[in-house]
Amino acid sequence: MMETAADRAVYILYGTSACHLCELAEQLLLLHSRDEAAMVFEKVDISGSDVLFERYGVRIPVLRDDANDRELDWPFNASQLREFAGR
Repeated sequence: MMETAADRAVYILYGTSACHLCELAEQLLLLHSRDEAAMVFEKVDISGSDVLFERYGVRIPVLRDDANDRELDWPFNASQLREFAGR
């Protein structure tokens, strides 16, 4: 049975372009998504939104699971990411 886009869990990685920790989180997510094809993430730069900057400015990087209304704040490791993603 082929996997469809609807079968994939989509996450949002909140951060900024000048954030070293955000780069580390992205690398971890890329490794995880390579191993777990069902996980997809998109990056959102909070610097373009006052609302997002106020919400996440001191917490970035933050991984958000909108479908289940959950967030995973940095620092997180591969094990915590797998647990968060339920994989």
